[in-house]
Amino acid sequence: MAPAAVLVGPPGAGKTTVGEAVAALLGVPFADTDAMVEAEAGKPIPEIFFDEGEPAFRALESAAIASALASFDGVLALGGGAILNDDTRAALAAQTVVFLSVELTDAVKRVGLGPGRPLLAVNPRATLKYLMEQRRPLYAQVATHTVATDGRAPEDIAAEVTALLKG
Repeated sequence: MAPAAVLVGPPGAGKTTVGEAVAALLGVPFADTDAMVEAEAGKPIPEIFFDEGEPAFRALESAAIASALASFDGVLALGGGAILNDDTRAALAAQTVVFLSVELTDAVKRVGLGPGRPLLAVNPRATLKYLMEQRRPLYAQVATHTVATDGRAPEDIAAEVTALLKG
């Protein structure tokens, strides 16, 4: 068993919104590893970061991804930083991975720069820009397909992703 597709990309790329739409179009379930981590920890991600630190969060995230890759057959969205883990990138080599690409301007509009994103707590715009630049090569490395999301409606992006998966 393997996911129908794994969506990767930075915060604001539309992984959850597009993922839910793609899953509906394919008639399969949708899962988000951030939600899986929150359910496992019993608290929101910002609290995990505050209480236990980023390494503890990343360990929970890695375990959730490994489990989902082995047992989930729907559309799976990974958290923006999941691809930093070497084991996760290696596991994604055997998957159909869609990199939802977004530029900084659209990402900021979609994410906002308020609370709830622990890595963006200090100087959020500059931090988001740095994270996007740092991670872009890793997203591209694991991607089977890359889909630009800037200035596009989620349903249009979902239709493109679905066509690529069926193609």
